[in-house]
Amino acid sequence: MTDAKPSHAMVLAAGLGKRIRAANSALPKPLIPCAGKPLIDHALDNLADFGVRSMLVNSHYLADLLTTHVTNYAARHPELSIQMSPEDVLMDTGGGVAQALPYLGQKPFFVQNSDTVLQDGVRALARLSAAWDDIRMDALLLLCPKARAIGHTGGGDFRFGADGRPERAHGITDAHIFCGVQMLHPRLFTGAPAGSYSLNRHYDEAAENDRLFAVEHDSWWYHVGTPEALAEAERRLRLEIGR
Repeated sequence: MTDAKPSHAMVLAAGLGKRIRAANSALPKPLIPCAGKPLIDHALDNLADFGVRSMLVNSHYLADLLTTHVTNYAARHPELSIQMSPEDVLMDTGGGVAQALPYLGQKPFFVQNSDTVLQDGVRALARLSAAWDDIRMDALLLLCPKARAIGHTGGGDFRFGADGRPERAHGITDAHIFCGVQMLHPRLFTGAPAGSYSLNRHYDEAAENDRLFAVEHDSWWYHVGTPEALAEAERRLRLEIGR
């Protein structure tokens, strides 16, 4: 383990958020309130509390609203450098990160979905950082067992192999679920295609080269993608805050 504490991070916030619009059609999903603050602030706060000082947020749907919010957030946190990565055409997860690489440095960085809320999120980032091995890894994913996943429907994504490497198990009921939080090295994107594509491309490439790894999230994970998931996450998170 090399304990490579990332100084840079990207928050993926460009999605259309169609399923959750019934909860609030006037806002892009990252700005919908959850337990007292916009969804994206859960991610930004965790990253800042961990010690990340350079962040990038991509945008597309209702981008002006998101840009204004992030600009105001940055003004309240002058110790942070936060930039926007606008996408006139949706780049998907892989294309979005690839486009942002010039701003993410030359060392491993965090990437987090803006609709992911983690209980003990700072500790989760610390566990990823502590587990990183620069010699062996190009990608390190945070996975959650279904028993601790709130708001996720369907099967899982990966099973842990005998050596701790994740193995594809898409749709399998008892498989672990990818939490939308990860550490990636820029070299993972060598030879990346232009345009829109999924990060799954790079996970598969890393797995083929035995350079894809994962750690298990040992607390609750909230996937806030629908009005029902938002209500359940808010109920549970308010109970935690009230303790």
